[in-house]
Amino acid sequence: MSHPTPPPVSPQKLHLLTLNCWGLKYISTSRSARLSRIGHEIASTQPVPHIVALQECWAYADYLSIRASTRHILSHAKFYHSGIFGSGLVILSAFPITASTMYRYPLNGRPTAFYRGDWFVGKGVACATIRFGEGAEEVLEVFCTHLHAPYEKEPHDSYLCHRTAQAWEMAKLLRGAAERGHLVVGLGDFNMVPLSLAHRLIEGFAPVRDVWRVLYPESSLGAAGDQAEKAWGRSVPTAEESVRKNGATCDSVLNTWRWRKEDRKRLRKGERVDVDGQTEDPSAKRLDYIFFSPGSGRENEWFVESSRVGMRARHPTLGCSLSDHFSVEATIVRVEFGDTNKAETLPQAPDSALLPSILPLIHTYTARQLLQRRIMLAHFLVSIFVSIGCLVGIWWSPHTYAAFVLALTSTINLSAGVIDGLIGGLFIGSELRALKEFEWEVRNAIEVKGNQECVDAEVRDDFNDSVRDLF
Repeated sequence: MSHPTPPPVSPQKLHLLTLNCWGLKYISTSRSARLSRIGHEIASTQPVPHIVALQECWAYADYLSIRASTRHILSHAKFYHSGIFGSGLVILSAFPITASTMYRYPLNGRPTAFYRGDWFVGKGVACATIRFGEGAEEVLEVFCTHLHAPYEKEPHDSYLCHRTAQAWEMAKLLRGAAERGHLVVGLGDFNMVPLSLAHRLIEGFAPVRDVWRVLYPESSLGAAGDQAEKAWGRSVPTAEESVRKNGATCDSVLNTWRWRKEDRKRLRKGERVDVDGQTEDPSAKRLDYIFFSPGSGRENEWFVESSRVGMRARHPTLGCSLSDHFSVEATIVRVEFGDTNKAETLPQAPDSALLPSILPLIHTYTARQLLQRRIMLAHFLVSIFVSIGCLVGIWWSPHTYAAFVLALTSTINLSAGVIDGLIGGLFIGSELRALKEFEWEVRNAIEVKGNQECVDAEVRDDFNDSVRDLF
C-alpha cells in the first residue's frame, strides 16, 4: 500500500482539520473501533492534512491508535494532559512542534455538576508552536480547544458566563500570537453558533476570522428553529445544504448518533439504513470552527482557499458514524507577491457594544453564585448541629434500631454538609475571584477603547462593594 508523501518544507498551502472524536472512556459507544477508524480516515484524507486538532480523545490508547495510523504523514504529535480525567485534546502535525503548553481556563463549570463532567476534565487550550519553514516568519501557532457545553439555549444557558469567559481567554491567546507576527490557527469544538456572543468576542477582539464565514457569509446562524434563523425567514435546509452550505457539524440527520433509537437498533442488527440528502434537517448546526489569522503586519500574505465538512463516512463494519460530530477542514494559501485581491481574511472591527453587554452577564451570574455560597455554607453549619443532635439522641435511645438510624442520619447529613461547605467555601470562593478578574479585564478593555460612557461607574462601585464585603 502506497502512502502519501510528507508535505514539503515551506509549503504554499496548509491543510487543516479539526474533529470532536466523542471518545469518552466507558461511556461512548464503540469508542475504540470508531477512533481507530478515525485514524485511518485522517491518513487517507485528501488533500493530506498538515495540522490535525482532536477533541474528546481521552483514552491514551486511542491516541496511540490514531498516532500509529497517521505517523507517516503527521510525524509530530502531542497528547495534552489536564484535570482529573484529562483534557481530551490532541494536536498532530506534519512539522516539528518547537514549543507546547496546556492553558487551563480559570472558569470551567462546577464540581456539583459531576454528571456533566466539564469541571473534572480541566478544559483549556492546547497550544503548540510549529515551525513549517526555515524563514524567521514561518512559524505557526496552533490553539486547540473545547469550550464548555451549553445545556440550555442562550440567553438562558446557566453556563453562558463560563463559556464567554473561555472565549475571552481564547481571544487573548490568539491575539497575542498574531501580535508576535506568527501565522495563527484556532481550532476545535467551540459549542457556540455563528455570531453568538462567544463567536463575536473571538472575532472582535482577536485579529482572526472564522474561515467558513469568510467563504460562506450567508451561511446559517444556527438550527432552523433558532431565533436568529427565524429572523432571516429562511426555509428549513436539506441535509446536504446543511453540510455543504451551512457547515453543520452537529445534530445532522446524516449522523447516525442523532437518529432515533429504533433506527440505531436496525444498524446494530446489520441492516443498511440510508438518509436521502434532500431530507429536511431542522436541528443541524455548526459548533466546530477553524479561526485563522496571517499575523500582524502580514494580512495580505495568506488567504482562505477552501473549507468543507468532512469525516462523513460511516464505519465499514459497524455502519455508524465515526463520531457524533463531523470534522471541519480548511486550506489556507500563500498569496503571490503583489496580489491584493485576498483581503477577506482581514480582521473585522469589534462591535463597540459587545464588551459592555458582558458586564450584566457577569453580575447576574456572580449574584447567583453568591446566593449559592450562602446556602451551602448555611447547610454546612446546620448539618453540624443536626449531627450533634443525632449523636445526643443515640445516647438516650432505648432501641438499637433507632440508634442505628440516628447514626446513619448523622453520618450522611454531616458528609453532605462538609461537601457543601468545601464547595461553598473553597470552589465558589475561587470562582468569584476568577469572575472578578474577568470583569476587571473587560472593564479595562472598554476603557482602553475609549468607551467609558458605556459603564455606569456608580453601579459598578456599588456592586464591587457588595462583593468585597463577602471576603
